[in-house]
Amino acid sequence: MSLSIRLLYGNTARGKQAKLRRKDREVKDKKAIESIIKRATVCRVALSENNLPYVVPVAFGYKDNCLYFHSAPEGKKIDIIKQNNNVCFELDIDCELVKKSEQPCSWSMKYRSVVGFGKVFLVQDAEEKRKALDIIVGHYSGDPYQYPYPEDMISNIAVLKVEIDSVTGKQSGY
Repeated sequence: MSLSIRLLYGNTARGKQAKLRRKDREVKDKKAIESIIKRATVCRVALSENNLPYVVPVAFGYKDNCLYFHSAPEGKKIDIIKQNNNVCFELDIDCELVKKSEQPCSWSMKYRSVVGFGKVFLVQDAEEKRKALDIIVGHYSGDPYQYPYPEDMISNIAVLKVEIDSVTGKQSGY
């Protein structure tokens, strides 16, 4: 599984260059970025409807520069995606409050994170849905997974695929 997308400062969904202010916190190594993705348990997906942000935490899987998640076939998330398939996503691990003194203004956080941009698509093909669900389950089980999903479940679930355009990695306290 290799990350062959544009890393660090690729064009965002709006065409502007992303800039990381704290270069000392930048994660440049592709393997380190993939490690953060693989170890994360929640992916937060940001959508936009009528210029208003909408963020949804999702269970996910990652393979071949794509994120996968599932959803009910109807609802706000699906409605937004049908109108605007540009997404931003965030994953983080190893989060911990660091109290350097009794003064809260001196406290900080330890963390490792990935922020990325891409386009999300509804997976229509039943076999592709099964493969995507196996990727999601495999993310949490730690093993390659193949399950004979019931046909009625496959036809009554939305599976979404995010084709990643760019990612940045950041860490603090490590």
